[in-house]
Amino acid sequence: MKALVIKSSILGPHSSSNAVIDGVVNNLSPDSLVERDLAANPLPILDGELAGGLRGGSDLNERQQQTLALSDQLINEIQQSDTLIIAAPMYNFTVPVQLKAWIDLIARAGVTFRYTENGPEGLVTGKRAIVVTTRGGMHKGGNTDHVTGYMQTVLGFIGITDVEFVYAEGLAMGEDLASKAIDDAKQQLKKLVS
Repeated sequence: MKALVIKSSILGPHSSSNAVIDGVVNNLSPDSLVERDLAANPLPILDGELAGGLRGGSDLNERQQQTLALSDQLINEIQQSDTLIIAAPMYNFTVPVQLKAWIDLIARAGVTFRYTENGPEGLVTGKRAIVVTTRGGMHKGGNTDHVTGYMQTVLGFIGITDVEFVYAEGLAMGEDLASKAIDDAKQQLKKLVS
C-alpha cells in the first residue's frame, strides 16, 4: 500500500489528530509513505490571481507559475498513492484553513474533475481515503458535524468515493473520555490500514 498522509492540525506536538495518525503510520514502511504537514509547511491561500493561474496558459506570472507547479505536485502525490489518510480536526465546526487550502489546490477542472452534460465527474479514481476527525465535543451524526459531509462531498467530487471516517470525540470533555477516544481511534485506524 502506498499511503499519502495529510496533516492539518495547527497544534503540532499537542495535536490529537496527529497522535492518532502517528500511532499507526509510524509502523508503515517509509518507502510506501508520503507525508505532508500543512501547518508546518503552509500552502498558499487561493485568491483571484492564483485561481486564474490554476487554469494554466502561457502568460502566467511567477507567483501563478509556482502555485500551478505546486498544485501539479500535490495532485501527483494523490495519483501515486493507493490510500489517503487525511487529518481533519474540527475547528469551529469545519475543517482547518490549512486543509481547505490543500483542497483548493487539488480540485482542478480538467485535471481532477470535469463537467459533463450529466454533471461533474471525478477523475481521481481507484483511491481510498480514511479521514481522521477529532473534536472537542460530541458532533458525529448531528447537525453541527460539517466535517463529515464536506469531506465526503469534496473527495467524491474529484472521484474518491471509497471514504471511511475515524472519529475521536469529546476530547475537551475530561481526560478519561479523551484518552479512551484517542485509543479507540488509533485501534480503528490500525484496522483500516492493515
